[in-house]
Amino acid sequence: MQVFTHIRDLYKPIQPSASAAGDTVTYTEMLPCPALQPYIYCYWQLKATTPVAEPFPYRVVADGCMDIFFEPGNVSETWVMGISDAFTEFPLTGAFHYAGIRFLPGIFPQLYHIGADSLTNRTEALSNIDPQLALQLANRCAGVQSHEAMSLLLDEIFLELITGKIFRPDGRFYDALDLILRHNGTILLDKEVQTGISPRQLRRMFGQYVGDTPKAFSSIVRFQRILQAKPSSMSLRENKLFFDAGYYDQSHFIREFRRFYGLTPGQAWGR
Repeated sequence: MQVFTHIRDLYKPIQPSASAAGDTVTYTEMLPCPALQPYIYCYWQLKATTPVAEPFPYRVVADGCMDIFFEPGNVSETWVMGISDAFTEFPLTGAFHYAGIRFLPGIFPQLYHIGADSLTNRTEALSNIDPQLALQLANRCAGVQSHEAMSLLLDEIFLELITGKIFRPDGRFYDALDLILRHNGTILLDKEVQTGISPRQLRRMFGQYVGDTPKAFSSIVRFQRILQAKPSSMSLRENKLFFDAGYYDQSHFIREFRRFYGLTPGQAWGR
């Protein structure tokens, strides 16, 4: 438990693209109850306040996490999304309503004893992993609209799920994760991550727990830190913040930002 709480203190993944949804689409994140916060970063809801005629491009930026997302009342629309090494875009139409659970890195694979790399860059029907949970999410959340009511109901469901689960996290993986997060993804993996295992073993662990290599995850962490800082285009040019963040030059920064976000920094921040 303590190691999970520690990771939450170090990493706060965000999805800022949802703020561009406008008046017809709302995106809200809700904090789970304290007992679930070591495992779940947030719950979220994405809803159309009025039916959307033209496809709404909902963009999910790379955040290093795994999510469950579902349509309340529709068990066939209940999914697990693995880590992505690039942005993902979903065209949504009509009166859509999705809810989700964003797990902190490493948690979902421990809940189900599966390799995170089996879900990298893809979605899988939750019914293929946990059919009972898929039914609960679809049926118990059907008709729930308010953020408060959805959050309380998801707390009930996931407290039931967590109770009795035995977590045996590998300390070497969490030592490496801790170092990467403390260094904002800029650490030299071969030289500065010394956890008592070989680089090959470390890659295997990250594949198991996160779904990608330590290098790829570090790049996402670095991107997320820039995203949270939200620097101006001028400060990026004049202060060379991309150097401090571990990028080789401005073109390297823009190229990687576009891959993880789907837009350039200027487009993302409206500058």
